[in-house]
Amino acid sequence: MSESAVRAGLAVDLMVIAINAMIGIIFIRKIGKRLIWKDGEDNMPKSMIKRTITAGPLVMEAVYPASRVRDGPRVRQGKRELSSKAQQLMNQKYAWQKLKLLMAANFGPRDIFATFTYSDEHLPFLKKEVQRDLTAFVRDLRNERRKAGRELKYIRSIEHKHGEGRWHVHMLINATGDDYDQICRLWQKGAVEFRKIRVNREKNFETLAKYFCKEGRDKPGERLWSGSKGNLKKPERSFSYVPAGEVMRPPPEKRTAYRTLERKETPYGQFYYMEYVLLASLLGAPKARRRKKKSGFY
Repeated sequence: MSESAVRAGLAVDLMVIAINAMIGIIFIRKIGKRLIWKDGEDNMPKSMIKRTITAGPLVMEAVYPASRVRDGPRVRQGKRELSSKAQQLMNQKYAWQKLKLLMAANFGPRDIFATFTYSDEHLPFLKKEVQRDLTAFVRDLRNERRKAGRELKYIRSIEHKHGEGRWHVHMLINATGDDYDQICRLWQKGAVEFRKIRVNREKNFETLAKYFCKEGRDKPGERLWSGSKGNLKKPERSFSYVPAGEVMRPPPEKRTAYRTLERKETPYGQFYYMEYVLLASLLGAPKARRRKKKSGFY
């Protein structure tokens, strides 16, 4: 046999091996996406799904069973109910749920929670007037911070439906050190009230987000809140497989501002949900210096 014939035969063999390898990879990927394993339970390396959301110091985790091709209708339905419960807790469908994660990823107790009010002489009639005043304030504050080499991050909510119906604005603003005098000086439409951002079992990112969203929309499709563009950190999400019987253990209580754990076991599997705030991450930002101490609760 000539040398060229041997080379041609070898090339064909290598091509066949490559094609078979590609087919195997495609098959494994398709099966993986459907979360179904054809091997028996003893040969299945991972049989539970773990989803994690990390937003600054806030961590949310859920573990629930994955389906297998050999599961009967009753087992499959039982596992589906457990996974649905996990997805309800982890999927952020409401405005306040999304805002909760955004607040946790970007702000903490050392930052600023301010309410901007109007004096009688500056009280606007329309929301677009409030938006115009707020745009001017944010522009001036950003310009002053930029000159000092500092960043401006904020989340704000405009309200007017409760109390006496007067327009006012709630804002979270990142602290840079000397902020209170500067904020009061730049807001020339009325008074500014400063409050503490509290993170414990009673007051936390969830209650603060609900507070910002409490009035609802003035018209369909309108956003309940808005924030600075391009510099707000987004929560991180991860998805992985874990061995059957995986037990979730929250950090020690002394290391958290608060923690919750929900667990459910059925004949078809188990479901865990855990949420906690790490103190070390929560208190790591620089604290704004106050002109004078003011109290308040949201």
